[in-house]
Amino acid sequence: MIEYNAERSHSSLGYMTPHEFVKEYVAMSQEQRLRLNMEKEMKIPYYQVDVFTDRLFKGNPAGVCLLMSGWPADELMQQIAFENNLSETAFVLRQGGSFELRWFTPTIEVDLCGHATVAPAHVLFKETGLDGNLIEFTTKSSGIVSVERKGDRLILDFPSRPPVTCETPRELEETLGNKPVEIWRSRDYLMVFDNEDEIRNMNPDLVRMLNWDCLGVIVTAPGKTVDFVSRFFAPRAGVNEDPVTGSSHSTLIPYWAKRLKKTELHAVQLSSRGGELFCQDAGDRVKIGGNSVTYSRGEINV
Repeated sequence: MIEYNAERSHSSLGYMTPHEFVKEYVAMSQEQRLRLNMEKEMKIPYYQVDVFTDRLFKGNPAGVCLLMSGWPADELMQQIAFENNLSETAFVLRQGGSFELRWFTPTIEVDLCGHATVAPAHVLFKETGLDGNLIEFTTKSSGIVSVERKGDRLILDFPSRPPVTCETPRELEETLGNKPVEIWRSRDYLMVFDNEDEIRNMNPDLVRMLNWDCLGVIVTAPGKTVDFVSRFFAPRAGVNEDPVTGSSHSTLIPYWAKRLKKTELHAVQLSSRGGELFCQDAGDRVKIGGNSVTYSRGEINV
């Protein structure tokens, strides 16, 4: 256990790098953290992680804020996410031996996010040296979600969200530029097409899409070299196109598992950055696995 010393909180801790500070901070008791935060301006250790890839500048970048002693105001977290201007920023708070997690796009808080769950798990395992191979996060709207470390991959355990049939949204062909062969819905619309090229070449009208009553729109088709491909558009959430989307696979996995009659699935998201996902249908849960890499380490001063 680190012995807290008020005199060195402004000197020694102040000259630490953010990475060194996080490692020392994790070892402090809750009382020590509260005392430290009262004596210092709010400095939030911050990381940016590229998820569902093993290469920098690919996959989906997520911001990770490791909170020190309590939840900031929602308005402040939203401002931070807006300033970061990433598809999602994750805020993580350690409460005793457990972790709480919330996700913000630049404009709204969302109920579930895949890559911004892998990202904080990556930070806790790789950057802070957290022991073990399983992290459980308590979330505001989706219960407990977990991430398991298996070799170089991190495996999400998410609720399954099978799609159901639904009415056709207005101006469908004008919005997507093509007509899907199937239309489904869960949290998001799921539009199924015949082939990968239709997904790759799609250039939807995002202004028209703003009129659809959903968080996002998934477009998907059988893949040429993988089981299925997809893209995800969410202009109403402030994200025109998400590079790689874990939460959309809560719907894609049960759909494709039933259609292909298999539980192990290999998927690629065809955004400009691209991403690779290793999926499993597990009944009322889905497993979503992939790699991740740290892009940056720093701190936010607010």
